[in-house]
Amino acid sequence: MRMSSQGVTVVALLADPDAPTDIAQRMARTLPARLADKSGQGRRFDVEVVSEPFTAGAEDPPTLMHRIMDRGSAENWDIVVALTDLPLHAHGRKLIVNLSHEHGLALLSLPSLGGLRLQTRARRAVEEAVLGLAGLPATGTEGPPQSRPLLGPLAGRLTPIHPGPVDEEETADLRFVASGPRGYLRVLFGMVRANRPWRLVPGLSKALAAALATGAVATVNSTVWILAEALSAPRLVIAMVGSVAIMIGWLIVDAQLWHRSAEGSPEARQRARLYNASTVLTVGIGVIVCYVGLMVINVVWALFILNDQVFASTTRTPLHAAEYWTLSWFVASVATVGGALGSGLESDEAIRAAAYSKREQERRHILQDDHADQPSK
Repeated sequence: MRMSSQGVTVVALLADPDAPTDIAQRMARTLPARLADKSGQGRRFDVEVVSEPFTAGAEDPPTLMHRIMDRGSAENWDIVVALTDLPLHAHGRKLIVNLSHEHGLALLSLPSLGGLRLQTRARRAVEEAVLGLAGLPATGTEGPPQSRPLLGPLAGRLTPIHPGPVDEEETADLRFVASGPRGYLRVLFGMVRANRPWRLVPGLSKALAAALATGAVATVNSTVWILAEALSAPRLVIAMVGSVAIMIGWLIVDAQLWHRSAEGSPEARQRARLYNASTVLTVGIGVIVCYVGLMVINVVWALFILNDQVFASTTRTPLHAAEYWTLSWFVASVATVGGALGSGLESDEAIRAAAYSKREQERRHILQDDHADQPSK
């Protein structure tokens, strides 16, 4: 690894577009000062953020490490830390970080950091990687830097983290992976966060319009009043779960969000299961947010439009707070089914854009193109 003169270490944060770039740019504001303070040796750090889709068309860590090394050799950088929001695998395990002390390279998979406090965890992981690659252990630590990078920021009660196997021909000389169900869940939640499921709500404008129209009509329908009053709480719960499941299934099937791997290897099947689980969770969270929003809107609409005497004469039940709540709950389920039908008016690209991060969209686009290019048998 090259070291700059005059006690300055040039660090490049090579980040995939979208969320990784945003994270890199935010941490770059304080990273030089924090690195200088943690090194405790009077060294200065210059941090540059470079936004490039370095993972385009590739998911295997050895290929990505070679790309990072080639990119770094063309610049005057001492250390390159690459950030991606794609989940990476190495020897069937979830990759957290690849390190090459010889070349001053690190590859960090952001989903492995989990879905909570991502900015803080990413910053700490990058700090430890840079200090370890520069041979400058953080103040207060003992032992050779290669024996303990990243374990502090990444390890926790929910994730079993340990060194992973590295082949002799690989660029990396140290690797940390997560394994087991807890490691799987942490990567899964990290993927869901990267997809930012809350974006699904404004991204389904036509579906929401259909749901709102269905809810508005159902709220003033006397038959719906009678049904809502006749249904018990367990039946209302079943109606809610069923409508949400219909909406999730419809979106996934209609927009072709289900991932099918063209490879037959166990690792490819494992990746497919992980991607599909993240899709279901991402779409599910977005649909649940829509459902709650519909309930709130239905309550407001019912308070404005319903007449106590007409409702009581039809259902033989006075219109109190419990009746408003029950009716709005049932109408939200009916409206969600209407929204599922309305989602058919959305383009597949619009739904994918709402459900996936930019890098995940590009990854799926490439896979579809590769699958289309394969000759039929």
